[in-house]
Amino acid sequence: MAMQVGGKKGAMSDPNVVPLIDVLLVLIIIFMAITPTTPKGLHAQVPLPAPPNQKQQQQLNNRTIVVQVAQDGSLKINQDSVTWTQLGPKLDAVFKERAPGDRVAFIKGDKNVQFDYVARAIDIMTSSGVEKVGLLTKKVEEGQ
Repeated sequence: MAMQVGGKKGAMSDPNVVPLIDVLLVLIIIFMAITPTTPKGLHAQVPLPAPPNQKQQQQLNNRTIVVQVAQDGSLKINQDSVTWTQLGPKLDAVFKERAPGDRVAFIKGDKNVQFDYVARAIDIMTSSGVEKVGLLTKKVEEGQ
């Protein structure tokens, strides 16, 4: 803090804010350095609406794997009923033939399904060779 003495009005004190600004700039630099630059999270892939050429869409539908989780905990792979113990081996068999970049599956849950069923299915899917798990919602199915 600086102080001026003398003059017409007597003693005046002027606060010296330069050290305060230096401290604030150092704190800003420290917080910028410790802040992560890229957020970590779950990578999800959502299917796109159907393109105009229908023949290509039929080929994609034949290769698309959708795991459905019902409210009671039952499972389906593309309309075929499976049990929890069959899910892993069936997905292993399907994705063993595919190229590494083509190992994508989607998961769809009923409206009132418990989250632990969906999380368990995603865990089994990723351990069975699925590289990307997409979340299939009602709006995505309708093409919105």
